[in-house]
Amino acid sequence: GRKRSYTLGCAIMMVLPLSYLLFHQDLSSVYPALLFARIFHGIGLALCFTAAFTYMADIIPETRLNEGMGMFGVTGLSGMAVGPAVAEVIIQHAGFAPFFLAASGMGAMGFILHLRIPESHFEHSSLSTPSFLSVLLRTRTLKVSLLAFLFGYALAASGGFVSPYGKEKDLAFISIYYLSYSGMAVLTRFVGGRLADRLGELRIIPYAMLLTGLGLLLLCFLGGEMILVISGLMSGCGHGFLFPCLTAVAMRDEPIAIRGKVTGAFTGSIDGGAFFGSILLGYIGERAGFPALFLTAGLSLFIGLFFFKLFYRER
Repeated sequence: GRKRSYTLGCAIMMVLPLSYLLFHQDLSSVYPALLFARIFHGIGLALCFTAAFTYMADIIPETRLNEGMGMFGVTGLSGMAVGPAVAEVIIQHAGFAPFFLAASGMGAMGFILHLRIPESHFEHSSLSTPSFLSVLLRTRTLKVSLLAFLFGYALAASGGFVSPYGKEKDLAFISIYYLSYSGMAVLTRFVGGRLADRLGELRIIPYAMLLTGLGLLLLCFLGGEMILVISGLMSGCGHGFLFPCLTAVAMRDEPIAIRGKVTGAFTGSIDGGAFFGSILLGYIGERAGFPALFLTAGLSLFIGLFFFKLFYRER
C-alpha cells in the first residue's frame, strides 16, 4: 500500500541522517561506507516521493488532476527553497551535528504526521498485479518516461550549473535566478493548473517545453543579472506547467493498482535524467564552456518536443 511504502521511506529518512554523525575520518577511508549510506538515503527519498505522489493521484478528482498535482508539488518546491537557507543557518551557528539531528527530526515528523492518514488503496493479494518491469516496458510508460528523462536532463543544468556560471561572469546576485525560477514555478502551479485541466495537458506540454528550453538557451548569452531574471521566469513558468502536466499524462486513466509502479517509473526517469545530465553536462562545460552546456540542456527540451509530437500526434 501507499502508507506502507511511505512509512518505510520516512523511517529511512529519519535514521540515515544520524549515520552521517559516524563519519569523522578522512573521506578517502570512509568513502565506500558513505556511498552506501547515500544510496540507501536516496532509496528512502524515492519511496517517500513515489508514495506521496501516488496517494495524491488516488484522491484528486480526475477532472482536476493537473491543478491538484501542481498544488501538491508546491510543497516540495517550498521545502527545497527554504531547506538550504535553514540548513546554512544551523551549520554556521551550531555545526553539522545539529544539522543532521534536525534533518532526522524532519523525517520523524513526517513519520508521525502520516500515521493517522487513511490508506488510499488496499492491494488484494488474491489479485495478481503486473511487475514493475512489465509496467515500465509498456509503450505508454516508455513514452512519458523518455519525456521525463529529457526534462530531468534539463533540470540538471538549471539546478547545478547556473551558480558557477554566474561566478565565472562575476555576477553579484546569482540567487536572483533561483528566486525568479521558484517564484514563477509556484505561481504557475496555483494559477495554471485549472487552465491545463480545462484545455488538456497535451495542449499545454508543447508550450511548456518550448518556454523551458528557451529559458535555458537564453543563459548562453549571460552578461548580467537581467538575463538571470528573465531566464529564471521563463524556465520556472515552463517547469510549473510541465511537471504536473507530464504527471497527469503518466497517471490519467491508469488502474489504481499499478499507479505506484507508474509513478516510480515516471519520477525515476526524471531522477535518471538529472543524474546523467549532471555528469554529461559537467564534461561539456569543462571541455566547451558554459554556453555550450546550456545550449545542450536547452536543446534536450526541443528534442523532447519532437518526440512529444511524434508520440501524441493522433491525440
